[in-house]
Amino acid sequence: MDMKRINAGKLRAIGYDARERILRVEFDDGSAIDYAGVGSEVWRRFSTSGAAWSFYRDNIEEEFAGKRGRAAVDSKRAELDALFGGAEAPKKPNPLDALFEQPKDE
Repeated sequence: MDMKRINAGKLRAIGYDARERILRVEFDDGSAIDYAGVGSEVWRRFSTSGAAWSFYRDNIEEEFAGKRGRAAVDSKRAELDALFGGAEAPKKPNPLDALFEQPKDE
């Protein structure tokens, strides 16, 4: 499912699977909700709304059954979280380290 990044209220990304009729809503706290049985017209109106948070609250949150989960976090987000006190980022080798290695005594 392709996700559309947005910044509206607590919403951070939205996506829609037309074949399965599933709407995914991801929030700024890392949680996500998948709503089943959402029609393409509701998705079209939601994804083009100038007030996505209000549209979500008024037309989706109470109208459709949702299943809670966690939003996928990409590697750049993990690195930022590590930098600013979140999870630890994976250690990347520094290609310049070889230039500054001390010769080993043999």
